[in-house]
Amino acid sequence: MTADYAIHGFGESPEVALDDVPVDGVLPRWLTGSLLRNGPGTFRVGSQRYRHWFDGLAMLHRFTIHEGRVSYANRFLETESYRIARDEGRIAYPEFATDPCRSLFARAMAVFDPQVTDSAKVNIARVAEHFLALAETPIQVEFDPETLRTVGVAGWDRSDFGRMTTVHPHVDEARHEAINLVTRYGAVSTYAFRRVDTRDPGLLRGETVASREVREPSYIHSFGMSERYLVLVEFPLVVNPISLLLWLRPYIENFRWKPERGTRIHVFDRATGDHVRSATADPFFAFHHVNAHDDGDEVVVDLVAYDDASVIESFYLHRLSDPDVRIPPGTLRRLRVPLHGADERLRADELSPTGLELPNVDYARRNTSPALRYVYGVGVRDGRGFYDQLVKIDIAGGATATWHEPGCHPGEGVFVGRPGRDAEDDGVVLSVVLDAARGTSFLLVLDAGSFTEVARARLPHPVLLGYHGQFYDPPAVRRGARKGTSATRS
Repeated sequence: MTADYAIHGFGESPEVALDDVPVDGVLPRWLTGSLLRNGPGTFRVGSQRYRHWFDGLAMLHRFTIHEGRVSYANRFLETESYRIARDEGRIAYPEFATDPCRSLFARAMAVFDPQVTDSAKVNIARVAEHFLALAETPIQVEFDPETLRTVGVAGWDRSDFGRMTTVHPHVDEARHEAINLVTRYGAVSTYAFRRVDTRDPGLLRGETVASREVREPSYIHSFGMSERYLVLVEFPLVVNPISLLLWLRPYIENFRWKPERGTRIHVFDRATGDHVRSATADPFFAFHHVNAHDDGDEVVVDLVAYDDASVIESFYLHRLSDPDVRIPPGTLRRLRVPLHGADERLRADELSPTGLELPNVDYARRNTSPALRYVYGVGVRDGRGFYDQLVKIDIAGGATATWHEPGCHPGEGVFVGRPGRDAEDDGVVLSVVLDAARGTSFLLVLDAGSFTEVARARLPHPVLLGYHGQFYDPPAVRRGARKGTSATRS
């Protein structure tokens, strides 16, 4: 089947609730909890279509596993974007690469009343017992993890104009904090690290930990954090903020690749917010950080990196309709950033040649740790078509394991560790797989150690391929459902 089918499926994922999903194989008895996933539920609104894989109306998915059984439910995120699409049959708000038809006057007025999508479709996070659907826009949408009902909106930043955030906040339960990076656009733009106290049971209210001014901000999807430092990596995909404030074209199409700038790395002290060091590396691009850790007078930063930003172009839906589409492979690379000494041009060294994207690790035990060994992700098996294999990379030993089945397109592999484990890969990897041959999807459960199939739970319908999700144990889900309150937009 084509990459087009892998993305579009049958047009959209229907809203359903299934109490008992058929399971092939035997699920581990210790595996209890809910996999919550986020992604586009449709790429069509009436006669209009979205243009890019990163666009669409957000849909939440919940796979709950208990005593070897699986239930499933999904639901569109009930945002203003969704309500207008449902009631009026039109795309109302600008997206990553889609801008609804607007008059020149409407575009001009957008400077004074900027409107961006509230379709928070990219990731999920639990912060201060609030379950949030995350997007790169400043609007984060709270939802009930049991019913998937939309509760309200919240945000990392209370400034009221020209903001974007990353969709990969770092949550450090030991320090009772969640940190995200906000970009505020203006004549002189600002990067601001915002921190939230995870012990606060009320609405999310952040404080600025560290900031840095910039004239041409970079497109930044994630950031690095070690035990001692926050790491901001500025790729040379940058924008003149005036272009964004005028909003004459879709968001990402305002950015320009300027390799002569190199990749700039800024390091800040987590405790004080002080700027510690800036350095420059050879130009490269990345969506996802994998890990960062302290090593003496260096900060070590691992990312999934590309030689340039052309991977963004390959995700336009008209390109994905080509069965021979070639998605540039990202590879696992490591930057060593010295905190002292003379300035020198840095280089990101490749840790593995295996193509990788949507990386996932044992975040609970290995985030910020130099002991992190295993990285899970998706890849393209034969160099063409959409992602069609799951990958496990051993950083220490260099070995790679893969899972592949003809006609199947797996989503992000989420690692879930066995309680009381000693080995880092003692657990399972969960992935929602689109089976193009059957026209359905299934939840795949792999043994993380051997990377072989343990079980699969088959759905009767296809699930459009999304981006990120998280696994939570039952107490966390119940607390989130109980404490969900109508948040106000901050």
